Order: sequence, then C-alpha cells, then structure tokens
Amino acid sequence: MLLEKVLVISYYWPPSGGAGVQRALKFVRYLGQYGFQPIVLTVDPQKASYPVTDPSLSADLPSGLDVHHTASFEPLNLLSALLGKKNVPYGGFANANKESRTQRMLRWIRGNFFIPDARAGWVPYAFREAVRIIEQQQIKVVFISSPPHSSQLIGLKLKKRFPSLHWVADMRDPWTDIYYYKDLLHTPPAAARDARYEREVLEGAGVVLVVSEAIKRSFLKKSAKLSPDKIKVIPNGYDEHDFQREEQPEAGHFTITYVGTMAELYRPEVFFRVFRSLLTKHPEINLRFRFVGNAPWTLRKMVEDMGLAASCEWIGHVSHADAISYMLRSDALLLIIPDSEGAEGILTGKLFEYLGARRLIIGLGPVE
Repeated sequence: MLLEKVLVISYYWPPSGGAGVQRALKFVRYLGQYGFQPIVLTVDPQKASYPVTDPSLSADLPSGLDVHHTASFEPLNLLSALLGKKNVPYGGFANANKESRTQRMLRWIRGNFFIPDARAGWVPYAFREAVRIIEQQQIKVVFISSPPHSSQLIGLKLKKRFPSLHWVADMRDPWTDIYYYKDLLHTPPAAARDARYEREVLEGAGVVLVVSEAIKRSFLKKSAKLSPDKIKVIPNGYDEHDFQREEQPEAGHFTITYVGTMAELYRPEVFFRVFRSLLTKHPEINLRFRFVGNAPWTLRKMVEDMGLAASCEWIGHVSHADAISYMLRSDALLLIIPDSEGAEGILTGKLFEYLGARRLIIGLGPVE
C-alpha cells in the first residue's frame, strides 16, 4: 500500500522528555496504521532548550523513520544561565519565584521580547528546511504540534509559500489564555502582537486540533471567522503498550504518588493537611507520599514545616518508562489542577496515563 507522506513538525522530540513530547511521538508511532508515512522535522538537540531530557523515548520511534534536525537560536538558554539553573524552566520563567526582582525582570523580557514564546528563534531555520522537504518529497500535508506555539508560525509561512498545502495545527494548550499568561507581564503592544499571531494561526490552518472542549470554546472566541467544525477535539491519551507490565503496589505501605512538575499555582496544602491527619489517626496504614519529578523548593519546605518529611520521598526526574513503573507500584495517584482561570480546560496527558495505570486517583482542583 502506498502511504501518503505527512510532514510532522514538533520542537519537542526525543531526546526531549516530559509531557510535551508524548503527543507528537505517539501520533508518529501509529500514523502508519492509518495510511500515512510521517517525516519528522525537529530541532537539533544540541541547540535546543529542553526543560528535561529522556533519551529512552527513542525506542518508541518507528523503524526507518526519516527525521530532520535544524539549528535554532535559543535565548532561553542564555536567560536560564543568568539564573544559575541547570535546566530550562517550564513556562519560560512564568513558574519561578515571583517575589524575586531578577525573576520579574526576566519574565518581563520573556513576555515582551520573545513573542509568542522564547523558542521563536527556531522558526526561520525550521521553515527553510520544511520548504526543502516539501519540494523534494512532494508533501501535501503538514502536521504541526505545539506548544511552543511559535512553531505554528512555521505553518503560516508555509501556507503563504504553498497555498494548496493542508496544514493541521495541533495545539495542546491554550495560547493567550494559558494559566500563567498574566505572569509574563506583557505590555499592550506585545499582548496585541501575540493575540494577532494567535488569530492568524487559527484562521490560517486548515484544521485545528485541541485536547478539550474548553480549549475549543476559548479559541472560537478569538475570531468571528472561525467555524466550530474547523476545531476538532482529540483528547490526550495513553499507549496501552506502555502499561503491559506485571508491577503491583509495594507491600507494607499505602503509597500515594505524584508524577510530573508542580508550579506555584498548584494548591496541594489541603492534601497534606489530610495526609498529616491520617498519619496521626491511623498509623497502622503506614502512609507514604512519593513525588516523581522536579519538586519546587516551596513544596519541600511546606512538607518540612508540617512535620511530614519522614513520610515523603523525592525521586527527581526519571525516564517515561520509570515514571510509569512508579505509577504501577502505587496504591493511589495524586492529580492537581492549577487554581486559575481556564483550569477546566486542562485535561493533561498525566490524567490519561493515571487512568492507564488503573490505580485510585485523588484529584484536587477548582470546583468548576
């Protein structure tokens, strides 16, 4: 069977790790079963600014996959170096300590000089390579996954160059309605420019894919030219293949595990108050809390101040396979949705992988 070629453009790609890489990776892994031959365009890992890496994800790539890498201009690496941080922060410093003058200055720089985001320096390099691939391979369909939403600007440029190109914009997160947007301290001209980019992408793409109905409603408000039929909801999910293991919860403890990152907008206090109460009233349960990922110092301090340090375990960042192993070896999994405007649209990949682990889920978030 002759497969139709599709150019998949994604900034996040192995060896990048974390949640951002999973959706594009799994699309590519299974597109061949639906009549498409994916060709991937991504950033050179040596030039990229990844928050975390996970080289083991390369094992998920289809055999013989054609992957093209390009250079990039990455100011986020320079800004991160000023902070003395080893890894690039999520949200371009939006989740950092808001009381620090240095952090506030960096957030202002990020919000007003790097529009729509600090990875926009990849766009000209990726555009040139995409043009070459499209002309050489006679590509008719391009699939662009974001964030970073600057990647969708590649689609705008390609659509002008190739008017008949079918452009699918896969937008996993909101753009100007993202929960940390106000923390980026945009001036009115910067905010207007960002909103214009968002509107042009939504109007220019042939199809827009989103992960929730709430994000669809948010995007539909951005332009009167948008039809509801243009925006399709394809939720995040989990790959059953990743969960085909015989691992079980560890005996002797009741372990509650949180997997991923936790920004300042998350509100875990009520969980730890109940956790402390159960430790006191029911010591026979032998409760244990385990955090797998990059835990903020504020969380660790809160746990210590509440006298819970002895019952908590901090694992740090691990590979995706190991993260699933920790899920399976837990009795319950903790899910927290940020306490912020628009939070009802957050249906993270973590939620679906928790479902894939088939463990109890303790969910905290706004009542909406």
